[in-house]
Amino acid sequence: MNNKRGILIGRMQPVHNGHIQVINKILEEVDEIIIGIGSAQLSHELKNPFTAGERILMMNQALAESDIDPGRYYIIPMEDINFNAIWASHVKMMTPPFSIVYSGNPLVKQLFKEEGIEVRQPPLYDRLHLSGTEVRRRILEDENWQELVPKATADLIAEINGVERLKNLSIKEISDV
Repeated sequence: MNNKRGILIGRMQPVHNGHIQVINKILEEVDEIIIGIGSAQLSHELKNPFTAGERILMMNQALAESDIDPGRYYIIPMEDINFNAIWASHVKMMTPPFSIVYSGNPLVKQLFKEEGIEVRQPPLYDRLHLSGTEVRRRILEDENWQELVPKATADLIAEINGVERLKNLSIKEISDV
């Protein structure tokens, strides 16, 4: 069976409702999706507070919560290599074969186009409110961030004391100035 497989790469810091909406839409176009957890080597930073393992768990649990068939996705940590010219080849080496890249990132689009791989804009969703930046901002401001994320994400953030981690990171980085 020749499966049509797409790839979506994002930092998922943290996994939010927009990610799940996009994955559901992509699964209307492909048989299987590879979900690349980008910048996997980064954690414990204000912009990247969660480890790759925590983000994989968030994604896995959020997809299960959304009743997405586990036979239709692969979740793979993707470290940055900081060599743009060979990055697309690196991604291809680290993942199952794919024929479509879903990305809104101009650099990612260019690199995969140069490899001769079809690139599609991911389906749009409420980017203004559904972004990792907004979720992290709301956590720091004690606003309602839980409404932006799957219950599984909120549960995992609670389990790992993620709110406290993010707040401690923000204090540390402010005092470093």
